[in-house]
Amino acid sequence: MTSDDAALDGAAAWRALTPLMDLMTPMALRVAVTLRLPDLVDDEAGSDLHDLAARAGADPDALGRVLRHLVGRGVFAEPRPGTFTTNGTAALLRRDHPSGAWRWLDLDGFGGRMDLAFTGLQDTVRTGRPAWPAVFGAPFWDHLDADPELSASFDATMAANAAGRELAEGYDWPALTRVADVGGGTGKLLAELLLRHDGLRGVLIDLPDTVSRARHYLAEHGLADRCETVGRSFFDELPAGADAYVLNRVLHDWADTEATAILRRCADAAGRHGRVLILESPSMSEIDPASFAEMNLRMLVLTGGRERTLDDYRTLATAAGLRLAAIHDIPPWHTVIECVPAT
Repeated sequence: MTSDDAALDGAAAWRALTPLMDLMTPMALRVAVTLRLPDLVDDEAGSDLHDLAARAGADPDALGRVLRHLVGRGVFAEPRPGTFTTNGTAALLRRDHPSGAWRWLDLDGFGGRMDLAFTGLQDTVRTGRPAWPAVFGAPFWDHLDADPELSASFDATMAANAAGRELAEGYDWPALTRVADVGGGTGKLLAELLLRHDGLRGVLIDLPDTVSRARHYLAEHGLADRCETVGRSFFDELPAGADAYVLNRVLHDWADTEATAILRRCADAAGRHGRVLILESPSMSEIDPASFAEMNLRMLVLTGGRERTLDDYRTLATAAGLRLAAIHDIPPWHTVIECVPAT
């Protein structure tokens, strides 16, 4: 191999690896969102760097270096030296954009904090344990419980990305009279169900602080008289009497031992005539293997949980004294796994 061949091979290697190894751009983007730069920049006249730095609470020189790096990556524009404007990409990061993309990048909120947990990925790979405690000093759920602002950000992020409408239309909810949403967060899914199905009543079960926020959300939607709220861990005994106990994106947060325990609590509360509805995305393993692999790794790093295939959920259900009675696929990749008592 000649020196020219080696140079070409080296250049090809860098072209292939650079998009995978760049950490500056992802962090610069998150800093811009956290400082609310997409919202602060004046699109009409443009924003002077020093004025923008003052409003963002930033050092002008450092902020200018971040912005010019992002300009070079197609985020923001600098039409005149020292003057910055947004462009189509930067506009996607505004707080009022319907995508809510900023929530996943804000370093002061759950989305950005979740990504920072990946700085402990090496420890996770060596030990098989979640990285969150090593990075932030406490297990994921304990950390949320001790930080009300982060907990509220977590609830808001989950609610903003819940597929409430699709799930509310993709199952025969009118056949039920009382639904318990176990680990139901601030009530986004349960509100969708109750608003779309007049004959349905609900029970929302989650930790006390989350339930207090759920009460406000349900009351704002005129549902306070149709929904009971219970502040309780789903590892404790659950209130009986519902036709169905719903676990919406709950089990993937937990390893098999804990997931089985949660299912068993739901099975006990459902009794002989109730059912347990697992709302997850097992079909993603076939429809979008890359997204399935990404989420599977994310759950390991955060909580020690995992994404599962349909066979995996069948195994969990059996261990909890349940059997799969029906599978209801809801495009694009949601699934309602209907479980009933095994005997």
